[in-house]
Parts: sequence; C-alpha cells; structure tokens
Amino acid sequence: MPELPETETIARDLEALIGGAQIVGARVMRPDVLREIEPERLGASIAGTRVRCVWRRAKLIVLDLARDEERVSTHLVVQPRFTGALLVDDGTLDAELREYLCVTLRLADGRALHYRDVRRLGTVALMTPARFAEYAGALGLEPLDATSTPEALRAVFGSSVRPIKAALMDQALLAGVGNIYATEACWVAGIDPSRAANSLTPHEWTVLHTALVRLLRDSIAARGTSFRDYRDATGARGGFVSQLRAYGRAGLPCARCGRRLVGTDAIDGRMTVFCPWCQR
Repeated sequence: MPELPETETIARDLEALIGGAQIVGARVMRPDVLREIEPERLGASIAGTRVRCVWRRAKLIVLDLARDEERVSTHLVVQPRFTGALLVDDGTLDAELREYLCVTLRLADGRALHYRDVRRLGTVALMTPARFAEYAGALGLEPLDATSTPEALRAVFGSSVRPIKAALMDQALLAGVGNIYATEACWVAGIDPSRAANSLTPHEWTVLHTALVRLLRDSIAARGTSFRDYRDATGARGGFVSQLRAYGRAGLPCARCGRRLVGTDAIDGRMTVFCPWCQR
C-alpha cells in the first residue's frame, strides 16, 4: 500500500496541481529515504528544473523534470510503499500532515511538495532517463494497458505453480497489484487464492482479468483505498474501502454466499481473506 489505484490517483493529482511548476530548491530532513542521489546534491541537481509531467509506472510515481521544453533531464521516482505520501502544500495543509516530512521541494510560486513517510520504508530516487529505463524495464505487465489481456496474463503466469494470489503480486510479472487488489480480484472471480496459477482454465483467466481490471478502474474512480495512512496529493482519503468485499473482512459474512470469510497468512505471508465455500 499504496497500490496501482492509489499511485495513479496521486500522479494524476500532481499532474494537475504542479505540472509545469518550477522547482527552486529542496530540503532533506530524512536522508535515509533517498536513493541514487546524495542529500547534499539533491537541491542543486533539481533547482531550476520544471515538472514536465507526472505519471505512474507500477507502484511508482514519476516526476519528469526538464531544464528546457525539449528534453527530460532527470526523473524523480517516488515509491511510497506502506506509509509514504506526496502532498502539495499551499499553506493550508493540515498541521498533522506536516509531521514526518522527509523531503520538501520548494516551488517558484511559493508552494511546496512534501514527501511524508511515517515509517520511512518508501524511497525517493533521482535517475537519469537511461537509468530509469533500466529500472522500469525490470517491472512487469501494466494491467490497465491495452496489451494486458486474458491471454497475456495466462502467458505470463500460466506455467507457474505458485499460488495465483502470490503470482498476481509479483511486480516482475504484473506491475502495480498488491495485497488489497489481488485478494479482491480472487474473490470477485470466485477463485481460491491458494490455487496454483497453472491450474486456471482459459475461462478462469478471462474472469480473473475482467475482475482485476474492473476493480482497479473502480478504485481509481473512488480515488483509492484508505485504511490508515494513504492520502492523495491534497491530503484527502480514498473512498474505495466501502466497496471491498474480502480484504480486511475476515470473520464477516461473505457478500456472495453469506458464510464466514476466513483470513490466513499461509499463502504468501500476507493476510489473505477469502471464502472457502464459493471460491474454488
């Protein structure tokens, strides 16, 4: 957490809020979150650049920075992981959200872009275009791209003996899906999350793909899922939690069959909630 819908929401917010803005400096309060750049060099490396665009790759938020209109000179790559957040501060940001700040970028218009991270498990990296291409090239299929089809998923996962839920969370195979949406997709598709990926039929791959794409799009429309820490770029919470049917609902009735949902960490070491009666 955040997963694809949450990072997509943040990236879209930032594109709308700070796209084209000029960066005039940076302050690093918690240098342990930085990667591929020294704390004392960050400010000088990005001062004078403009935010050409903001976009998402997998669970990453990518700010393309340029010193002119023609060429991206560097990428600021943020991986929020569990408690990270990128927040635009125009002076009205809640005081509690100004706690646990790790990095602050100062913008020419007087606003600031904060990277906040309570547990400091997320990262902020500065990469050249070549380095980012290498880094992103190790990531898997984007589930919302046109190239993501049931046949593509089957080709990626079809020979694997791993549990299907664990396979869906492998970022080298499928980018952006984590525990929340893998759990939900298996429930919606009626597939036991512990089943080996190579046991799914072509029809089940179609059902699973449809379920996953719909969940991700619906969550983006609801601006993501907030349980505790996730906030969008303005500090607001996501609204998809009310639509969850499995994740976080262990012990509650299954919305499909009415029997009790079961929670286990035996599949992949993460809490998986499923219905042992109607997920096969």
